[in-house]
Amino acid sequence: MIPTLVFYSQVDSFDDWKALLAPRLPELRICRPEEVEDPDSVHYVLAWKPPQGFFVQYPNLKLLVNLGAGVDSLVNRDDLPAVPITRISDPDMSRMMASYVLFAVLRHARDIPAFERAQRERRWHYLHPRLPESVRVGILGLGELGTFAAKELSRQGFDVRGWSRSPRQLENVTCVYGMESLNEFLASSDILVVMLPLTAQTRGLLNADRLAHLPRGCSFVNVARGALVDQQALTSALASGQIGEATLDVFDREPLPPEDPLWAMENVLITPHLASVAIPASAAQQIADNIQRLDRGEPVLHQVDPARGY
Repeated sequence: MIPTLVFYSQVDSFDDWKALLAPRLPELRICRPEEVEDPDSVHYVLAWKPPQGFFVQYPNLKLLVNLGAGVDSLVNRDDLPAVPITRISDPDMSRMMASYVLFAVLRHARDIPAFERAQRERRWHYLHPRLPESVRVGILGLGELGTFAAKELSRQGFDVRGWSRSPRQLENVTCVYGMESLNEFLASSDILVVMLPLTAQTRGLLNADRLAHLPRGCSFVNVARGALVDQQALTSALASGQIGEATLDVFDREPLPPEDPLWAMENVLITPHLASVAIPASAAQQIADNIQRLDRGEPVLHQVDPARGY
């Protein structure tokens, strides 16, 4: 029986991943779910947001590789097998995320939305540029991606502050931790960048009360998960001016429905959940290495606990 790796994703290219994995794993058959000839031969799954019940059909599964950094789609499932679950930890993903965050922060720090509105109105509008060190950027979540982004913003000269659930120390970043410090952290963020994992503890964390702690007229960037934020409260805060501008890459429903009021708001930039994605060219070797480590009886790298959420 030839061991099989099953690939499932509705957004990633099967052909791209197979082309890079096949030479590294010549002993495996790599296929889509509908091409599986013998479910008992499936030892590995590489997947992004598989449907409920997906794993039940593979009784001999040995390893699940989550096609990305966030594992919230694997939380509270009743079909997860008792096998190691790993995520992709890729410097190229971190750089991609940091570049998006830097773009969003610079756009708000340099008041680009105001100039975009002025251009539509054919109006010459001057706002004196702010020095980066005068702009307080709060990174909500200092995991792998949040840390990378915080360091990049610090290199640009911004006054970077970071919040995490447990203590962290980063050079040139003012770090605080714990729920008791969250409201004060929010109040000190001229630009808030949400980079937390979605867990049972963080779902709905940014509700109306917490959004009210932000400085009036601040900017808001979410590159994590939409469900971290009460989207109705966020929309109200944007309409009232409590939040002046927002760059949103994630939403509580995706795709964002056409009737959602966020689409029509001039102070909101919407992108379709693309701040950072798994890159086959740089991540394929990591996946192959983990499969080979498992076959040698060695512990896999970048293992996650879906119950914890990271």
